[in-house]
Amino acid sequence: MKRRLFLAATAAILAPGLALAHGPTRQKVTVTTEVAAAPAEVWAAIGNFQDMSWHPAVVSQSGEGGNAIDATRQLYLSDQGADGPMISEILYKFSDEKMSYSYRITDVAVEVLPVTNYSSHLTVKPLDGGGSLVEWRGAFYRGYPNNDPPEELNDAAAIAAVTAVYQAGLDALVERFGAPGS
Repeated sequence: MKRRLFLAATAAILAPGLALAHGPTRQKVTVTTEVAAAPAEVWAAIGNFQDMSWHPAVVSQSGEGGNAIDATRQLYLSDQGADGPMISEILYKFSDEKMSYSYRITDVAVEVLPVTNYSSHLTVKPLDGGGSLVEWRGAFYRGYPNNDPPEELNDAAAIAAVTAVYQAGLDALVERFGAPGS
């Protein structure tokens, strides 16, 4: 009986610490927009993994492998090239037929994008009545993997940063192709 009480007391004492010990949870963001252009036209603009010139944050890019699985790209976010903010990515799924591709970030400074273990999917779908729905979704962990992250590397900062990147890109597509009914 004493042993059971001891085990129960020990479990009660350790339980709060164990709840905190799991670390960060995977965050998910999905941002969509509708544009007036047909899906094939939108896909022609955004469907090449090696060409992200449609996104206003990307100043230049380089890469290898085209749209083949394991193709790589480096996105430069300033005119400093490799000396400035850069994101390196690798393609792991691509379908012209489904107008969709998926990629992972392989290297980014958390000061540039406060995330780790990031993967993303970009898809174009037809809208009923014409036009296209563009969906950009991602999953990631915050930039600080341990407990008690600094504010600029916590879950909220990671979600806000990824959402802002997606929104800026999708807003640029609306500006380029127009909104349905406009």
